[in-house]
Amino acid sequence: QVQLVESGGGMVQAGGSLRLSCASSGLTFRNYAMAWFRQAPGKEREFVSGASRSGIYTVYADSVKGRFTISRDNAKNTVYLQMNSLKSGDTAVYYCAAALQFGSTYSNPWRSDDYNVWGQGTQVTVSS
Repeated sequence: QVQLVESGGGMVQAGGSLRLSCASSGLTFRNYAMAWFRQAPGKEREFVSGASRSGIYTVYADSVKGRFTISRDNAKNTVYLQMNSLKSGDTAVYYCAAALQFGSTYSNPWRSDDYNVWGQGTQVTVSS
């Protein structure tokens, strides 16, 4: 059974940090580009960050550049999102997603439709 399970969400004050984890099972993790999306109430799901299959190439939404860092451990089949300097605008449900179709350089990773497998999401709430 293919599965992505997110953890690490919670409530934090503005300026604080959280680290999200996404553990995979049932898929050959190293073959998948991995990404984090988020969805706030009343808004569309948006791309946050992603990493190529090797982890060499990473991409960030402008809104999180310099504050969030994505990393992956292919030996542990896990991808992480370190979130620092959190703002109230970061409040959302964060989803982990996996995609087979990207090349090694992970170009144009923004579309949620390009991702084949999704986690159930983890809530991040930032209080001001």
